[in-house]
Amino acid sequence: MTEMTLARGTRFEDTALWAYMQAYGHADLAALQQCAADEPQRFWAEVEDALGICWSRRYRSVCDLSDGPMWPRWFVGGELDLFDNLVGRMGRDEPDREALVWEGDDGEVRRVSYHELALEARRLAAALAALGIGRGDRIAMYLPMLPETAALFLAAARLGAIVLPLFSGYGADAVAGRLLDSEARVLVCADGYLRRGRPVDMLAEARKASAAAPALQHLLVVSRLGRPWAGASSGRWREWDYRGLLAAHPPAAGTATHAADTPLMIVYTSGTTGRPKGVVHTHTGFPLKAAQDLLMAFDLNPGDRLCWVTDMGWMMGPWLVFGGLLRGATLVLFEGTPDHPTANRLWQLAQRHRLTHLGLSPTLARLLMAAGEAGLPQTGQLDALRVFGSTGEPWNEGPWHWLFDTVGKGRCPIINYSGGTEIGGGILACFAGLPQKPCGFAGPIPGMQADVVDADGDSLIGGPAGEVGELVLRAPWPGMAHGFWRDRARYLDSYWSRWPDTWVHGDWARIDAEGHWFIQGRSDDTLKIAGKRVGPAEYESALVDHPLVAEAVAIGVPDPVKGEVASCFVTLAEPSAEAAQDWASRERALIAHVAGKLGKPLAPARVRAVAALPRTRNGKILRRVVRAVWLDQPPGDLGALENPEALDGLRACRATEPASP
Repeated sequence: MTEMTLARGTRFEDTALWAYMQAYGHADLAALQQCAADEPQRFWAEVEDALGICWSRRYRSVCDLSDGPMWPRWFVGGELDLFDNLVGRMGRDEPDREALVWEGDDGEVRRVSYHELALEARRLAAALAALGIGRGDRIAMYLPMLPETAALFLAAARLGAIVLPLFSGYGADAVAGRLLDSEARVLVCADGYLRRGRPVDMLAEARKASAAAPALQHLLVVSRLGRPWAGASSGRWREWDYRGLLAAHPPAAGTATHAADTPLMIVYTSGTTGRPKGVVHTHTGFPLKAAQDLLMAFDLNPGDRLCWVTDMGWMMGPWLVFGGLLRGATLVLFEGTPDHPTANRLWQLAQRHRLTHLGLSPTLARLLMAAGEAGLPQTGQLDALRVFGSTGEPWNEGPWHWLFDTVGKGRCPIINYSGGTEIGGGILACFAGLPQKPCGFAGPIPGMQADVVDADGDSLIGGPAGEVGELVLRAPWPGMAHGFWRDRARYLDSYWSRWPDTWVHGDWARIDAEGHWFIQGRSDDTLKIAGKRVGPAEYESALVDHPLVAEAVAIGVPDPVKGEVASCFVTLAEPSAEAAQDWASRERALIAHVAGKLGKPLAPARVRAVAALPRTRNGKILRRVVRAVWLDQPPGDLGALENPEALDGLRACRATEPASP
């Protein structure tokens, strides 16, 4: 049985969650959870009040479920100026308070006050409006972690436009696919960024992607590397210098009021098959959920300093911006690599910017742990730190204890946090000041009516402790996906089709005898590469695009450092003895090809050639069977298998590489 632990010097009675419970009359966390379940209208009204949301027009009712729990309408009739809630009021009341601190890979630092951020966002809103961008138009963001990312979110909120944050490591094909799906009219990109001291050219990828997106009209280029720039002439879209365009427009004036359920953002997340899913979030739902979780689980207060090692293309990037600014915190954006130029870089960052909250993945903890003494903080570097945050993948006990005991000296709780892009934040979390278990969760975040169910959809809560089942949600919440972009049917099929009025999240979970929750992994075969969810179809599409490859399948394979890596299997378009003899060089070429398509961070660990891939009679490749055979696990039902000899070929390949990832 895993023992509970409590960070030294952290008192629950000193946290923002405790203050919340006292203000709204909840005796303890269990009572708060019960109130959220029994009186959701009261609970969510209290949450928006506690977050200080200022309404331009007060809502008539908290939630309307007349279309069912899959299509709730939150804060019905309410209107708000999200821009003013995030930075406008603070920019007027405390103009000098730092909103953002940015540190580049090369150590360069920029500091931006709430007043300065509000001013830049107003200028950008005016510039975009002059280009004809308004309510409902899509603006794609292909930027590294820069202050301009926050300004773009805010400017779009003023206009009622919809932002698409894209992973800065994507290649042109991945960007183009999302531009096509969203029909974005504007792409804001950087000329590049630095990674481990080397420049990464984003503009070339952005131009390739733009050429494949017929709806695109404007390309705004942010100068990060300071290279000489001349706008390319495409005949269809026009390139603009970001700073020059802003300088030509006075700041937009007045208020920017929109309905509470106005679409705010489309965050693309990959599934196991088909095109990426465009998860839609709203003006009220996403910021409220992010800020609620930061208040209740992370104990983030006005004036605290929060850094999360992430990218704006993953959910935690926008979560950091919207939730952190709504809490009145200072956001520290880090462009660089946490172990460059030394393994101590992350702890130097914490000291330099007096971080109170630092979020990282278990993969990063494993990497720093492997560096030995060089990966440890020096005396005084974490003096300001109060909280570690963690999300993206399951922990192992060794790295968890390394971070908690060796790095944090038992002083900083690790707020383990699990949810997803479609959740708008977390389902499960730990809570500052309360006991936790290594690798586990104290329980659901208030308002998240989570359950663990068996194959029939019956709750396992109250039954034998530790039984594994599907993680589900029994009631809606404001931060949930407002559907998928132009794909209602896929949204319903993905989350609501298995049991009536029940959100099936796709994770295996269990609850131990003391009521602590543990995530056991995905119940589908989506890959999680260093905490990032990636659809195997994207790898397979990239490989099949290469002339060497006839068919491909991608699976996730456990890795002791990264948690999971992508391992791909291909059949060759023209099998030959020469190809087999020279496979090492061909494999390198295929890995480079995929990296060029999806971005270097998503490159597969291995690509192996096999004679055949297992398939059904209707031609569908059985990805789950490939993974089971490769990991020497039971392959399950093989009744639909057309070519069982393919399994023998996989096993023979596996036998030659017993130490392969």
